[in-house]
Amino acid sequence: MNAFMLVAALLALAVIAPLLYPLLKRKDQGPGAALLAVIVTVVIGGGAALLYPLWSNWKWSEPAPAADSPAAMIGRLARRLEKQPDDLDGWLLLGKSYGVVEQFPLAARAYQRADALAKGQNSEALMGWGDALINGKQSDFSGRAGRLFEKALQLEPNSVKALFYSAIAAMERNELPLARERFERLLQGNPPPEVQRVIAQQIRNIDAQVLLASSGAAEKAVATAAPGAAAATVSVPLRITLSGSVSAKAAAGAPLFVLARIPGQRGPPLAAKRLEAKFPQDVELLNTDAMISGTGFSAGQEIEIEARIANGGSAISRSGDPFGSTRVKAGAAQRTRIEINQLKP
Repeated sequence: MNAFMLVAALLALAVIAPLLYPLLKRKDQGPGAALLAVIVTVVIGGGAALLYPLWSNWKWSEPAPAADSPAAMIGRLARRLEKQPDDLDGWLLLGKSYGVVEQFPLAARAYQRADALAKGQNSEALMGWGDALINGKQSDFSGRAGRLFEKALQLEPNSVKALFYSAIAAMERNELPLARERFERLLQGNPPPEVQRVIAQQIRNIDAQVLLASSGAAEKAVATAAPGAAAATVSVPLRITLSGSVSAKAAAGAPLFVLARIPGQRGPPLAAKRLEAKFPQDVELLNTDAMISGTGFSAGQEIEIEARIANGGSAISRSGDPFGSTRVKAGAAQRTRIEINQLKP
């Protein structure tokens, strides 16, 4: 930049000099010639100095690039590791640095090198490698990345990051009880409130999936049971209708969930069915539709029935879902009517 300014000054002087020479040479013109020479110098030189910043494309107001930019620091670290290839901490730092600038394939290679140096016994290298594979879309939780998280958890059973990632991996493998147990362990560590909400939502999702799977298994068991077993079944006959006041709020193709709970209690339902949302519809909710084998409801027990159209397709209630509820005694012969006439807050 200094050299450029010097050249610019010399060029300006080269333009001004031919104009000044005849003015200063003619001494018979008196002091007016000298004054005119000064004016010419100021107008041409000063005008050029003022107009150049306006017309040039040089970004005068922006600071010069920092000498220690992230790219420069990463480059120096990479060059150092070429000379010191056995520096485990250096490879871990390089992997983390590449992750910060979102160069995930390079981050994965750095963490892989660190894992090799640690002979598979460094959880930071394993988790960083898995994280880079996930973010770089080179693997998913059910593949190589998931196996890396599992190995990291074996090395550090109480690692928050390893617990969370391995819980997600267990969900991807459909190992729901294992995933739930790991999320519960995370909650026991008293994480921040926003993290608690995320973990609690994951637990609810798992419970909903288990509920649906158990409901399907119960229906299959009833269909194949011996005739003598039918005597122990307790039924709650229902007729479910949809009010015109909320019918427009029901998403097309959304399923209908019918749930039985102990009045006033939250948590997993006693029994549940997933059905096609068509109205009016007669439903037989059975104690064998229980979420867990051996539970459910008994004859004469007071239970609360909820019928809900799941706009999101999930067994977990969402704001805006149309629903209706009533209380009934299990085993009654008369069909109980439930009208879906409200929206979840």
